Amino acid sequence: MSPPRNVHIAIVDDDDSFRDATEWLIRSLGFDVSGYASAEAFFLGVCADRKADCIISDINMPGLTGIELKQRLNEEGNKVPVIFVSAQTDPSLPHRVIACGGVALLQKPFQGRHLIDAVHRAIGIHPLN
Repeated sequence: MSPPRNVHIAIVDDDDSFRDATEWLIRSLGFDVSGYASAEAFFLGVCADRKADCIISDINMPGLTGIELKQRLNEEGNKVPVIFVSAQTDPSLPHRVIACGGVALLQKPFQGRHLIDAVHRAIGIHPLN
């Protein structure tokens, strides 16, 4: 199933190689994509750029963490779905993701199919398999 037109996915991760690879994967699905090296850059970029329909965010980043990014969006009344990714194995992460309203948590490394499925769920696409 092809994505709806003009769906914009923002990727927030301080790891350049992960962010670049994820941008490539999401763009290959036909989505508009923008990448940000930090949560702070995301807030500056979205205000200057356009609204994101879904965010893929690392949890552990310098400055604002991914969880703090989602909490700030919540405080602003922004209900954009956030998919979290993390290399961290902290057993409290799933609870923290649920508590802030995250839609998924993927542990790095993960298969690209898992991210694709999470994005489709987050934006309401139900692929025909």
